[in-house]
Amino acid sequence: MTQQTRQIVLASRPEAEPGPENFRMEQTTLPAPGPGEVLVRVIWMSLDPYMRGRMSAAKSYVPPIEVGAPMTAGCVAEVIASGDAGLKPGDLVEGRMAWAEHALVPVSEVKRIDPAAAPLAAWLGVLGMPGMTAWTGLNRIAQAKAGETIVVSAATGAVGSLAAQLARRKGMRVIGVAGGPDKCARAVAEYGCHVCLDHRAAPDARALSDQIREAAPDGVDVYFENVGGKTLEAVLPRMNIHGRIAVCGTIAWYSGVDNPPPLPPVWRTILTRRLRIEGFIVFDHYAHTPEFLAEVQPLVAAGEIRWRETIAEGLDNAPAAFMGLLQGKNDGKQLVRIGADPA
Repeated sequence: MTQQTRQIVLASRPEAEPGPENFRMEQTTLPAPGPGEVLVRVIWMSLDPYMRGRMSAAKSYVPPIEVGAPMTAGCVAEVIASGDAGLKPGDLVEGRMAWAEHALVPVSEVKRIDPAAAPLAAWLGVLGMPGMTAWTGLNRIAQAKAGETIVVSAATGAVGSLAAQLARRKGMRVIGVAGGPDKCARAVAEYGCHVCLDHRAAPDARALSDQIREAAPDGVDVYFENVGGKTLEAVLPRMNIHGRIAVCGTIAWYSGVDNPPPLPPVWRTILTRRLRIEGFIVFDHYAHTPEFLAEVQPLVAAGEIRWRETIAEGLDNAPAAFMGLLQGKNDGKQLVRIGADPA
């Protein structure tokens, strides 16, 4: 069987913030699955900040998306035809697929998921790549410990909200940074932050740094870095000697709107505070996924972990949802509902 479907391709490379002109909807026909392939109906699609980097031609840790090629994302999908004995129609899988309503993917690039273990969308959020990212940054990179103070930027995002909750469960003092009073209130009420600072209300990095000093009078031991920009400038002077910074993302700089702080003063702070700063890409740590799931999946099942989702309806609305994500308009995990959820 062949399958008619729609997909969104990269129409042009954005020079700053992406706009509608950078995306194009196309019709395409997918062939029947060959050996080792499955044809799937996409149900949920994840939108994540790293996708902005893939729209650029700049060299990075993964190749850029070519102009005219489909955008790709983590997706949850239902198998509708299979060329592999290990998967059958009706099975639910998670993996990387095109921004599309249907996809033809190698079996080696998807994994079966259990719809009884958690809502399907959770496998793209709290139990998926963002959740694994939060767990990895906190435990493997920052080596966070009870009694320490941590600052988590983007504290209500898909990564930051879980990092804050896991840090609180470790016995840390958790200071969140988020954009707007509603998000800050949520970071405290739902995500375990002892206090959350509104970076939008601070006129500059110095003012935000003064607020961090008040919230952490004994200094900051760990910084979970998701944003760069003003928040990074504010946190660095508050880091304790031998502090650790897990660099997960720098969304403030992805579209060239903000400029990084001058290097010399940053470099001197790293030296004088003897900081350990490590960037990480979560797929380098996927061998530790069983450890992550062993800790977090029971907490999710018991209702002890909170998360939120912002849902855009339909493939047509994916570009606008992605642009909103880069501007911080989402609340928690940004998803696109592509098709009906059989669960």
